[in-house]
Amino acid sequence: MTAHPIDPPDVVETRAAYDTVAVSYEELVRTSLAESPMDRALLGVLTEQVLAGGGGPVGDLGCGPGRLTDHLHSSGLDAVGIDLSPGMIEVARARHPDLRFAVGSLEALALPDGGLAGALVWYSLIHTPPERQPAVFAELARVLRPDAPLLMAFQAGDDEPVHHRQGYGHAISLRAWRLDPDRVERQLTEAGVDVRARVLREPETQYERSPQSYLLAVRR
Repeated sequence: MTAHPIDPPDVVETRAAYDTVAVSYEELVRTSLAESPMDRALLGVLTEQVLAGGGGPVGDLGCGPGRLTDHLHSSGLDAVGIDLSPGMIEVARARHPDLRFAVGSLEALALPDGGLAGALVWYSLIHTPPERQPAVFAELARVLRPDAPLLMAFQAGDDEPVHHRQGYGHAISLRAWRLDPDRVERQLTEAGVDVRARVLREPETQYERSPQSYLLAVRR
């Protein structure tokens, strides 16, 4: 695989971990959306808001194997998936050959200013250390057009790190952060993205160890 010498160590680690687990991860989560009415409802809100705004490209940013890119597409959106992991993008293209996918980073999206009519950041922010997340929020603000919606999901906590050494049947090294919703909302607002709704739900499955936070926001 091509080296990325300028990437921070955590980015290199995250890419390698998801390249390792890509196939197993896709098999595990393939049908999980059908088991989560809350997730489907919030994705439906994002979809309705994009369509009400006239439609346009929607970025599934941190798309993994593309299951939510496909869900957005099936809901009538012009969805494109972007992920840090080439392995995940390879799986996504194989599973959804009719959709568009690209390798990319939340911190440097290869998208034009104001190019997105909406964005989904679904458990992808959790691998960026909190001290670098303001740069991600600024990048999201850059690529969203005015009044475009953003839906974000992440494990809630006090910005504490978790180091995973096993995942999806593989030995890996992967760091994630359980994020403080108040801090995330404040920094989104500072970047020009205003949170309009917050949802916090308790863990529902054996894989969830903390409350799950959802933020629905709009580019100012």
